[in-house]
Amino acid sequence: MSKPESRPDLRLLPDMVLDGEEPVFSEPWEAQAFALTVSLYDKGLFGWDEWAASLSAEIHSGEERSYYRHWLVALENLVAAKQLTSLQDIEDREKAWHAAAARTPHGEPIEL
Repeated sequence: MSKPESRPDLRLLPDMVLDGEEPVFSEPWEAQAFALTVSLYDKGLFGWDEWAASLSAEIHSGEERSYYRHWLVALENLVAAKQLTSLQDIEDREKAWHAAAARTPHGEPIEL
């Protein structure tokens, strides 16, 4: 897939909350998930229509999640489908992060 030439159209995303043309985030991790998605798109690893379809499918999956939890699951599924990583690798990294967070003193950076 070739590198995209313009900024993705956020209006194509189901349920995206915008302030003008900018997304609205409640937590820092939501902005990071958004930035990671845009970065992978910018690298040409998937198209924006493909991303919107993946997010829409996750939102309509029947699972009760917040918008950005749906976003994160859709991203995990898409990168696994594209064989950029596996769902097992994602799960292993998540477990490692939680273990590192549990052993890190409050206020210190978490190191994997």
